[in-house]
Amino acid sequence: MKRILGSLSRATLGALLFSIAASSPAQDPAPARSPVLDLTSMDRTVDPCTDFYQYACGGWQRRNPIPPDQSSWDVYSKLEEDNEKFLRTILEQAAAGAEKDPVSRQIGDYYAACMDEAKAEVLGAQPLRADLDRIAAVAGREDLVRLVAHLQRESFGRRILFDMGSNQDPDDSERVILALDQGGLGLPDRDYYFRDDAKSRDNREKYEAHVARILEMLGDAPDAAKASARGILALETSLAAASLTKVERRDPLKVLNKLSPGKLAATAPNLSWDAYFAAAAAPRSDEIVVVAPAFFAEVSRRLASEPLPLWKDYLRFHLANGRAPYLSAAFVQEDFAFYRGYLRGVKEIPPRWKRCVRLVDYQLGEALGQAFVRKALTPQTKSAVQDMAARIEVQLEHRLQGLAWMSEATRKEALAKLHAVRNKIGYPDHWRDYSSVRVDRGDFAGNVERAAAFEFARQLAKIGQPLDRGEWQMSPPTVNAYFDPQMNDMNFPAGVLQPPLYDPQADDAPNYGDTGSTVGHELTHGFDDEGRKFDQHGNLRDWWTKEDAARFTERASCVSHQYSQYIAVDDIHINGDLTLGEDVADLGGTILAYEAWKELEKGRALEDRDGLTPEQRYFVGFAQWACGNERPEQLRQNALTNPHSPLRYRVNGVVVNMPEFGRAFSCKAGAPMTKPPGSACSIW
Repeated sequence: MKRILGSLSRATLGALLFSIAASSPAQDPAPARSPVLDLTSMDRTVDPCTDFYQYACGGWQRRNPIPPDQSSWDVYSKLEEDNEKFLRTILEQAAAGAEKDPVSRQIGDYYAACMDEAKAEVLGAQPLRADLDRIAAVAGREDLVRLVAHLQRESFGRRILFDMGSNQDPDDSERVILALDQGGLGLPDRDYYFRDDAKSRDNREKYEAHVARILEMLGDAPDAAKASARGILALETSLAAASLTKVERRDPLKVLNKLSPGKLAATAPNLSWDAYFAAAAAPRSDEIVVVAPAFFAEVSRRLASEPLPLWKDYLRFHLANGRAPYLSAAFVQEDFAFYRGYLRGVKEIPPRWKRCVRLVDYQLGEALGQAFVRKALTPQTKSAVQDMAARIEVQLEHRLQGLAWMSEATRKEALAKLHAVRNKIGYPDHWRDYSSVRVDRGDFAGNVERAAAFEFARQLAKIGQPLDRGEWQMSPPTVNAYFDPQMNDMNFPAGVLQPPLYDPQADDAPNYGDTGSTVGHELTHGFDDEGRKFDQHGNLRDWWTKEDAARFTERASCVSHQYSQYIAVDDIHINGDLTLGEDVADLGGTILAYEAWKELEKGRALEDRDGLTPEQRYFVGFAQWACGNERPEQLRQNALTNPHSPLRYRVNGVVVNMPEFGRAFSCKAGAPMTKPPGSACSIW
């Protein structure tokens, strides 16, 4: 992905979606937007050869402090907010009954229920009562396992104990099979349980206190809540120890393990799989993708060794913790205080309307997206981006054909994969049907659960069915893009194809620098250290010669080593192995887009504008997608969990490897934004 939305993660999704603040009148749905190359965002007092990011973005940083309800603030964030204001208008009109069609009525009723803060306050924890009673009634391990399946079906954002869904078969991408993944942790990542620096120890102390407060809000006495919290933290620590690290999860060979039902039962016998799958209404599968077999083995051991009351406490906490953002103000505030306030440094809970807009987009995104795309994406823009993608693919083909380090056998496979890439621009060809989701204007928490259950069932219904290659993983308003290695496709939602990221009125240089580099970024993901392990059909297959794989690894290590030298915050370095795929994609994408732009402009007489040459305009356009500010707490969490480098290094770390940049700005040898001849990292 070019960017993670506000650094969303499952561990913090709930806190991001809601607020307890009072709402205000709807804003103008079409605010003025900056151009794709914004001269006022620059700081021309800075030497671009010393710090190009500051040169391109210094003005933006000064004029755009981080809002109190955000952990970071950047060009993408501002566009997201513009989209949210527009979506708010759509939803308020739908909630008022201005539109009579079933889709508008459904999203309008959902939004109206979400905005009914007064009712949420009256209900308090009541929406949890039925499930809390089910937990209290658990009499043994098999009951517990059945209940886990029930709770997973209705959970949203924070899955209970582990994840279950569907996945393309790693050996046959046209086949969809059952998939199981690790989970069950309340801290953002497994490493939070083991790092021994002072901040990490404080994180665990604050988390244990958070667990205790949630349990007290469910009615536990303070001393009992504290004792239960200690037990829950110890249990989660054992699960974390058996979980794969973020870096390990980047290796497809480590996460796409296939087990038979018998082998799964032998690996984790105490999970009572027949009872679990029956309770989850999961289709029968002869093979199951198990991301982390050791994790499930540990869950099984703990089910046998830990007392049932501890497991009940664990389920009660995770039930309430996962649904806290949809309950009364006390739950919402506690959830925000730990996940957003303490861990990310956010100062205020965002307004409720914004959280409700995001929730509708997340749970009913292709219903809401239908109105969005009618306004946000013209046929001309869609066609222009399709043309841009085709030109960038041509440049990758040229580079593949000319790579001296790649053998003919590997080159043939690489070209076949490139030619099979599908480009999906704007929105799906066929909209998802949410008509089976019952939405009640008077039952906000129930709507969240029913929409989550719909998605849970939708994922399981794919198993054994023909693969739908037209499916999207993002809604049309999303300001992001992604490459799917098993689908072998690039996906660019309408939300990311707007000013200031793409401007049909602007010249090609900054458009190729910004959106073009995004296209190249996603295309390069098909050939980064993860994507290269999938073939043209999306199957996990080693199509590289041994020698070529070694040459790729050597070149990729140049990138990993470079980024590992950068300081993310305080004394914490970037984990170059974690960010490797995104760093390779940033570099490869910017090179490909630059070459596609130069080919497009070949033979044309280009003029300087605003004191910038065309080549300089390309690079400033490239840099300004990343203009932003990030809180230290956010930088710290991202350094541990986020596969993207901090914004500054996503710009400076690229241009130092491009001699074209040095020539464009006449940088002298030895300047910070240059490398000695022959030392630049180069893969694609």
